[in-house]
This record gives sequence, structure tokens and C-alpha cells, in this order.
Amino acid sequence: MPDELDAVLAVLTEVAEDPDRYVRRWRESTGGKVVGAFPMNFPAEIAHAAGALPVLIQENREPDVHGRDLLAEFYCGYTRNVADSAAKGRLDIYDGFFLADHCIQLLGAVDVVRAEVPDCPVYFGQLPPSLGDGWTLGEARRMMREFVEEMGRFSGAPVTDAALAASIALFNENRRLLRELFASRRAGNAALTSGQLQVLVKSSMVMDRTEHTGLLRQVLAGLGSVPRDDRVRLHLSGHLCHAPRPELLAAIEECGAIVVDDDLFTGTRYISTDVPEDLEPVEALTRWYLRRDAAAPCPTRVKHETDWEDHLVHAVEASGAEGVIVLMVRFCEPHMLYYPELRKRLNERDIPHLLIETEHEGLPVETVQTRVEALLERIRRSHQEVPV
Repeated sequence: MPDELDAVLAVLTEVAEDPDRYVRRWRESTGGKVVGAFPMNFPAEIAHAAGALPVLIQENREPDVHGRDLLAEFYCGYTRNVADSAAKGRLDIYDGFFLADHCIQLLGAVDVVRAEVPDCPVYFGQLPPSLGDGWTLGEARRMMREFVEEMGRFSGAPVTDAALAASIALFNENRRLLRELFASRRAGNAALTSGQLQVLVKSSMVMDRTEHTGLLRQVLAGLGSVPRDDRVRLHLSGHLCHAPRPELLAAIEECGAIVVDDDLFTGTRYISTDVPEDLEPVEALTRWYLRRDAAAPCPTRVKHETDWEDHLVHAVEASGAEGVIVLMVRFCEPHMLYYPELRKRLNERDIPHLLIETEHEGLPVETVQTRVEALLERIRRSHQEVPV
């Protein structure tokens, strides 16, 4: 890998691993406001159009000291970590918080943020979870307009259609560049690990998009290809809100696998859908929200003609993946309730799969590797079977 590419990846890795440091540097250099956004449906383009830096708040690596006291034990690790960060003062770097809900546990964590960061405004927008009803379009449009108006009040000046259209175009370009890199991985010839690809997405959730887009172009220009090899091709599915631990991704690949596709939040789910550029901006953002579930179905949304299990099987077939590893965050109720349907469909199609439950505190890498090695051995043995 060229030295120039190594240097760019080092910059992006630093941001992905320590977003707070980047936020402080950006604030010092620009004097602008920073918006803390929560997964997964708030359109960051609105904050960018207002001149603010939108940052998707991510799980950090610190042990939870206060999170388990502020929220019930059955809250997921991400929400407990958000509460813990608020209690420790780590969220004081933000000037305000915006979210479009998708999960009752996240709403509990945001209530803690309200209490622990009382001087910061918190704006909660209720986007319709049922996407196929007759009232959905109008309600989603109304909510998007409220987001724009509220962001104008937050920033001190109205968010213009021209500024919003420019931000939409920039964010679309950023997503398209990331999708190029993921397409190379899907073809099996990208010289990037799954951990490095996750770094590219995580850093995009933090950095100024113009800066990040420039760095992505450098990655694409410097990226070589590798010959397709005999590693087992896997699809990663799950983790709807935050990133799997880098050591978990590394452990999977060290077993002799290559991750060729995923539907992770810090993966294809986040970059799946562009905002239309030929519509009035609020209408375009509305259509983006309604189309996201078709591009990457989510168990927190209801759209009767779209099923996650069908999307997963189609993705596996399209990428040539030979197996699926489901990464389920402990106590993620939407994923837990939907998993039986995923498992049923994978079994019906004879697609080997493995469920790994994750937690904020992590899990023994050796245990993960043992289970992944068993899955890979099962896949290899299936290739050697000769029909009688």
C-alpha cells in the first residue's frame, strides 16, 4: 500500500477513534457550532446547510461508570454509553442535539442527556415509522420542514433552499465515493480490510464533508487491487446503530475469511441512499427518508413490501458470499425480535450463518475466533461434498 495512502488512512483512523479531538479542533479553527446527532434517521445535511458541523455521536471505548446507574441493565451498550458520556461531561463539546427517533431505548438515553447537559437544546423529531400508510408522506414532509426551521432557530439564521441543495449534493458525492470502495470489496479485489472500510464510514460521520470527500478521492486514487483469493467470503449483518469493535472485525478476517458485504450501520446501511437532487430540498429529504428502508430494510420501520430477510438473501447472492455472520447487540430489541425471520430464511436457502452477540464491554476474541473457524470449516466442507 503506497505511503500516501497509508498517511490518508492514518488521518481518517485518528478521527474514527477519537472524534472528540476532531470536534475540538474544528471548533477552534472555525468558531462554528457543533450539532450532536443520534442514529439513525436525522438528515445531517440540514445541520451542514446551517453552517454547523453535524457529528453522529458514537460509542466510545471507555468503561461505563455511570451508564448502568442512569439506565436499566436491559438497555443496549450504545445507549448506556451515551448516558455515561453525558454524566462524565464528554458531550459538553456539542452546542445542541438533534434526533429522529427509532428506538425507545435511545429516547431514554436522550432523556439522560437533557438532564446531564441542561444548557444544550435537544430537538426530538418524530418521523412516521409506518412507511406505507396514506398519511406517511405528508407527516414525514411536515417533520422535515420542522427540522429545517428548528435548525434555523438553533443557528440564528434561516436555512435557505440554496444552502440545503448544496449540502445535499456534497453529501451525495461523499456517499457515492464510499459506495465505490464498498463495490470494490464486493468484487473481492479491494486492498482494504473490513476494519479500514469501517474507519472510512465512521470518519464520514464526524468530519466536515468537504474535507472528508477530498480524502476519499485520495483513497480511491491510491488504492490498488489484490487478486481474488480462496478466502471464504462472508456477509456481516446487524449492528443497527453503532460500530462493531475493530478487534472483532480483525478476528473474523484472521480466521481466513474476507468480508465482502454488510448491512451494518457503519457500513452499507449508512451510505445506501442518496437524496434526490432534482426536487425541492425538503421534499427531497422526505423522499430520502421514505426510500431508505427499501434500500436497507430496518426492523424499526414498517414497510410491508420490503423485508429484511429477502434483502439479506439477495445481497448474499449478489456478492457471492458463502456465509453470514449476524452481529447482534445485546438487548437490541428490534434486532432480537426480527432475528428469527432472518434465521428462518437463511436456513431455507441453506446459507451457513453464525450469531454473535456483542456488548459494550467487549467479548473474548479467542471465543469469537473459535466459533468463526467452525463456521468456515462448515463452509469449506460443503464445497468438498460430492453428490451421490
